[in-house]
This record gives sequence, structure tokens and C-alpha cells, in this order.
Amino acid sequence: MDKLKLWMKASRFRVLPVMVIPVVLGGLGAYAWDGVFHPVLFLITLLGAGAAHLFSNMINDLWDYRNGVDVAAKETAAAISTNSGFLAGGMMAQRTFAAATWSLFALAVVCGVVVSLASGWWALAFGALGGLIAYFYVAPPLKFGYRGKGYSEIAILLSFGILPVMGTYYVQVEQFGYRPLLLSLPIGLLTTLVLFNHHFLHWQADRKSGKRTLVVVWGEKKALVFSKGLAVIAYVSLVVCAAAGAVPWYALLALFTAIPLFRVYGTMKDENESRAYLPLMGASLKASVRCGGLMGLALLVQGLLH
Repeated sequence: MDKLKLWMKASRFRVLPVMVIPVVLGGLGAYAWDGVFHPVLFLITLLGAGAAHLFSNMINDLWDYRNGVDVAAKETAAAISTNSGFLAGGMMAQRTFAAATWSLFALAVVCGVVVSLASGWWALAFGALGGLIAYFYVAPPLKFGYRGKGYSEIAILLSFGILPVMGTYYVQVEQFGYRPLLLSLPIGLLTTLVLFNHHFLHWQADRKSGKRTLVVVWGEKKALVFSKGLAVIAYVSLVVCAAAGAVPWYALLALFTAIPLFRVYGTMKDENESRAYLPLMGASLKASVRCGGLMGLALLVQGLLH
């Protein structure tokens, strides 16, 4: 495996679209609503957000390994590990992994400083908040992703919805508004759903290692009900966006992306083997990407028409 492929696997590069899409939505929102689009600033914002997301993936792996979560997942027969496997499998030294992790953080900081010099300090503040959330999700002393009180779900909504959409919009137009906030909710909630559903894959190992996700706290049956409810709320928020003028009415075509997701929900029982949640994870990720993509396309068409 060459160095690029190695790095892409370690950082879980393939899930980068969950960060790219909200950044694109923020940029397209500025174009559709205000007729403003600065391509260089957008590309720097996209690079910084992407680096921050990959940093988040790797810092989660690093602290999950240090906290014993990855080892527990490896030793629990019923669990399906979702980490990169580089540390738990002994494929990379912890020091090397940490150096790569913090290099991504440094790139994100540089991008944040550059866009803040062009657009104002709020851009850096949004990035800094995202960085703090990414680090303390699993790092002591906070480790709020381990506490099972909904903190991690709020953090994901902020990090993959509100902050990137509103932050990108601010970088473009140097102001805030209700429309970017509304626009951030469908994609943010659907990405929160993806991260929530991935806990089903290894909740027994999480319980064993002391990581108290909501799936561990509530149990499988109640958590699955919440998962379905979160999906419904995400798509209802899309309708609210259209009603409030944050997206054009034809963006409601994105509602059809819910159909494959709810078909998978229809196959789930109150209690399931870990592998039964793999299709749900796949359907959740596809719903997030497809819904966000159609919303972005609708905003692009709106901008071109006006």
C-alpha cells in the first residue's frame, strides 16, 4: 500500500462527503440568496473543513485506542469495529499516527486564519469551536462522547451542520441570517443520524469499555425508535426550509431519498445482530449524501435562474 492510500485509509477519507456537502451548501446558499460567490475563499474553506474532519476522525481513533474502546471492540465477538484499525491492529505506531493527526489540525488552522483575515474573526471562531468539539469528543477531561446524555449528538449536529453551513455562508457574505441556519438542519440531522446509527455496530463493546453512548444507556429497542424519529425530524426540517424560503420548492424532491432508508428500518426488529445494522448504516449515509446533493443542486438552479 503506497503512502497516499495508507493515509486515506487511516483518516477514513471515504466519509469526507459528510463534511464537503454542508460546506458546499453554505457556498451555494450565498450564491442563490445574495448572488455572491468567491471561489478562492470557498476552496480554502473547503480545504480547511476537510482537514478538520479528517483530524476529527483520527483524533477519535487515537483517543478511543488510548481509552481501550478499540481493543474492546476487537475482543467482543458481536461487535463490528468502525475505527481505522491502524492502532488496534498494530499497523502504525501511535507516535506516527499522532503526528499525521496533528498535521491535519495545523492545515485546518492555517486555512481558518487565511479566511478570517479576508472575512472577519467570526470565521476563525467557527473553526475554533469545531476544533474544540472534535478534540474533546473523546479526549479527557471532557470526553462528552462517552457520557450518554445526548452531548455527542448535539456536537455532530453542530460540527456537520450548523457550523460548516453558517461558517461558509459567513465567509462568502460576511453576515449571518436565518436561511443558512435552516439550511444546516436537514443535512446536520441526517449526518447526526449516520453517527448515531454507527453506535449500533459496537454498542456491546462500548458498554464493556465504559463508553456510554445513547444506545448503551437506552438499550437497543429504545435507541432504534429514537433513530427512526431522528430521520423523520430531518426530513420535516427540509419541508420547513422550503416553507421558509431557505430552499426552492423543487428541493422537496430530496424527500424521496427517505424511501430507501425507511425500507431498511422496516426490516429491523427490536433486537438485531450487529451485522443487521450495516445496511442501516449504508442507507443512512446514502440518504445524507443524496439529500444534501439534491438540496445543493436546487440552490444552484435557483442561483442560475436569478
